[in-house]
Amino acid sequence: MLYAALVTTTEELQQILRLQQQNLIENIDDAEMRSQGFVTLHHDVARLEQMHQLAPAVIIKQEDQVVGYALSMVPECRRLIPDLESMFGLLDQLTWNNKPLTSFRLYVMGQVCIAKEFRGKGLFEQLYEFHKKIYRSQFELFVTEVSTRNHRSLRAHEKIGFKVIHTHRDLLDEWAIVAWDWS
Repeated sequence: MLYAALVTTTEELQQILRLQQQNLIENIDDAEMRSQGFVTLHHDVARLEQMHQLAPAVIIKQEDQVVGYALSMVPECRRLIPDLESMFGLLDQLTWNNKPLTSFRLYVMGQVCIAKEFRGKGLFEQLYEFHKKIYRSQFELFVTEVSTRNHRSLRAHEKIGFKVIHTHRDLLDEWAIVAWDWS
C-alpha cells in the first residue's frame, strides 16, 4: 500500500538520496531525460537533516521503502543551500498578483522525484496535496523553480494548479518559476 508521510528517520533521508542519484540529470540518458524528467541539485544527508529540522520533507512509501519525495524548503533554508541563492534573490524581486512575493508567507519546494516504476500513479499529486495539508496553515503561496527542459515536471505542476510567473536563464539552465496560491 502506498501512503504519504513526513520524514521521520535518517534511513528515509538516505533513501531519498538514493532515489535522487538515480534521477540526476547526469545519471540518465537524453531520451529518459526528455520522457521521464530529471532532478538537478545534489544533496547530502547533513543538508537534508538541516532542512528536515526546519520543515520535514514529504515522502511516499510502500511498506518501508521511499518511492517518492518532495523536499520542504521554508525561507530559513535559503542559507543552507548556496546553489539556490540566485533563485531566492530573484524571488525577492518578483511579484504575484501585483504584490511583491516577499509580502506573502512564502514556501519553496526543494525538489520532487518519483521512482520510475511508480510514475503515472498519481503520486506527484499525492505529494503536493500532503504538503498543502501539512503546511497550508503556515504559508499562503507555494513557489518552485522547474527547468523548462523538464516538460514532464512543468506539465505536472500546471495540472496541480501552479502558474508560471517568470522565466529566466542562469549558468545551468533556463527555469520557469511557478507559484500555487493557497490563500
